[in-house]
Amino acid sequence: MKIVAPAGGIGAARFLRGLRQAAPEAEITVIGNTGDDISLFGLRVCPDLDTVMYTLGGGINEEQGWGRAAETFTVKEELAAYGAGPSWFGLGDRDFATHIVRTQMLAAGYRLSAVTEALCHRWEPGVRLLPMTDDQVETHVVVDDPEHGRRAIHFQEWWVRLRASLPAVAITAIGADDAKPAPGVLKAIETADVVLFPPSNPVVSIGTILGVPGLREAFAAKTVVGVSPIIGAAPVRGMADACLTAIGVETTAEAVGRHYGAGLLDGWLVAEEDAAADVPGVTVRARPLLMSDAESTAALAGAALDLARELA
Repeated sequence: MKIVAPAGGIGAARFLRGLRQAAPEAEITVIGNTGDDISLFGLRVCPDLDTVMYTLGGGINEEQGWGRAAETFTVKEELAAYGAGPSWFGLGDRDFATHIVRTQMLAAGYRLSAVTEALCHRWEPGVRLLPMTDDQVETHVVVDDPEHGRRAIHFQEWWVRLRASLPAVAITAIGADDAKPAPGVLKAIETADVVLFPPSNPVVSIGTILGVPGLREAFAAKTVVGVSPIIGAAPVRGMADACLTAIGVETTAEAVGRHYGAGLLDGWLVAEEDAAADVPGVTVRARPLLMSDAESTAALAGAALDLARELA
């Protein structure tokens, strides 16, 4: 069986680990969000690609869900001593090595997809990890800043430094309209038996991937089952509610399902407390969504796969 999953963030990475356990014989292709990418200290940082790679490769900081295990921060401390910023983005010493290798390869002319493949040779994540595009896409957020007025800032500054405390007026993936799917992305979707949407941020993770021309249409042509990132009226983790508010979508499983729509989704897994969710044209099933351990995570991935098989 061939499975494709667009993914961004901690929830997606953990779901994919469960999917790998639930379908050990499947050929899994992960299409990673690159809208969160940012250049810091002259290095190209790809947070979502790295979170998937580290999580599936056994190198993630399990407690926080991002960054490397057994991390140290000597370089960050030395940069701060020089007054070199930004100080709000916590790159660790082990993590720096990944970004240095990536930046060197990009500077040598390799495309991001080739660089990601090379990095994965070390981590052996057990899936094929592709960036959504080799072109540069960066998500920016327009905010009304009490000190500086209305301005656009990088998503990472809004998310990490400000913790989404300033309401977003607009969220835009700069460069997405002119981007092309990375090599292998469209072919992977075309040949997939099923597409699963992990519980990722529907605006700045899945939404950004869908914003690359050709990808929404490619996904819509397949059997797609999504897993809600919302339980009750709150995100499972993170601040997806702030992103949903910015685009005028309520923070409920039903509203997110309707946001994706029947033209894209075939099945939608929601939490048991959201069993009454109604998404026209979409089969909605209630299941426990909390990925509290390996067993529950594999069970959730298996439920999504079972629904996809049924609908296919």
